[in-house]
Amino acid sequence: MQKALEIVQRDDARHLLSEANDNYWYWSDVKYKTRPNDINAEELWAAIKFSRFAQSRVIWKKYNLTAFFTNKMQQQCHYFDMNFGGTWGNSSVIPNEDRTQYLISSLMEEAISSSQMEGASTTRKVAKEMLRKKISPRSRSEQMIFNNYTSIKFITEHKDEELSSERLLQIHSLMTHQTLDSADDEGRFRTADDVVVENDVTGETVHTPPTYKDIPVFVEELCRFANNDNDGGFIHPIIKAIIIHFMVAYVHPFADGNGRTARALFYWYMLKKGYWLTEYLSISRVIYKSKASYEKSYLYTESDGGDLGYFITYHLRVLELAFKELQVYIKRKVAQRQGNSDYIITYGVNERQAAIISWYRDNSTMSITVKEVENRFGISQPTARLDLDGLVERGFLTKVPVNKVKSNYVKSKQFDSLISGKFQ
Repeated sequence: MQKALEIVQRDDARHLLSEANDNYWYWSDVKYKTRPNDINAEELWAAIKFSRFAQSRVIWKKYNLTAFFTNKMQQQCHYFDMNFGGTWGNSSVIPNEDRTQYLISSLMEEAISSSQMEGASTTRKVAKEMLRKKISPRSRSEQMIFNNYTSIKFITEHKDEELSSERLLQIHSLMTHQTLDSADDEGRFRTADDVVVENDVTGETVHTPPTYKDIPVFVEELCRFANNDNDGGFIHPIIKAIIIHFMVAYVHPFADGNGRTARALFYWYMLKKGYWLTEYLSISRVIYKSKASYEKSYLYTESDGGDLGYFITYHLRVLELAFKELQVYIKRKVAQRQGNSDYIITYGVNERQAAIISWYRDNSTMSITVKEVENRFGISQPTARLDLDGLVERGFLTKVPVNKVKSNYVKSKQFDSLISGKFQ
């Protein structure tokens, strides 16, 4: 302990300790790092642990979970406050005229990625077609994605309501409908201790959740934690959302579907606290692409004495990356929209019709319906039909009846000549 205190106070070690905590190094990161010659890896690790312990606070006493909120965490939260909440950049981050379309696309991405993390194998293209055209799910994977999409929309509509045991069960039921081995487990807390978390590759047990007997008290404490801002002292809302995510996955209150439900509650709490931009972020897509790091953040927390810093650090990085992806996506879409302005000027079509023309330009075999246009743009069915029929009248599309009610719209024979004649 004395040696650790001496290292913490040394000027030549201060930068190294700061870097270790900002990036929340684990022992495996520390032992090969360059350090002063008179400090070995074990001593450096002890100093890092001492610095964290000295400033940590108890988050969940029953499970011995603590957190040390680093300077970097606070800087990141400030950055998110400036960009994700209130009216900061409300129109500059996402153009008002494109907001509905971006939101629908983001909700789909979130639903698909969160489900893929739990084993859904459907491709993005097939999944988006199912959601846009409102095709009934044809497999368990498609059902998972459909459920996730339905649940996220439900959460968005009820974001201002408090969390309760009944609401938690309702979200789980929506998430897991027709996807569990036993339908009886939908919207029900587990009643046995036969649930473990295993490594997908090795099959090794990496986490054994607390006993099911803890669940009623845990749910009560979780609801109090989520609904009361000052219960146990102030915690920044973003970090609190991350802790809620962790706790549901850690306790595993359900027989299955815990990961999906945990990520949904994170999403709910962020929206509840006014971080409106969360609706437009595909957070699960970033997590899915870094699934190994996601799992390590859980493992490190549990194996290092319940230190939540690993999970919090990982999740804040995810938010940063998700925001950057959104910025790139919006920049690309704005450029496309500017390109579509030529169609608007030349043919007198509206912005939606110009976008539809660009879809067919980029995909010659495309076939869409009124329902798909309605879902993509978030508009009424009559408006969607008018847009498509207007493009038929202008010669861009051909309407192909499928039955007495439904029609598909495909590229017309003169489509390419219309485009090439005006926009070479």
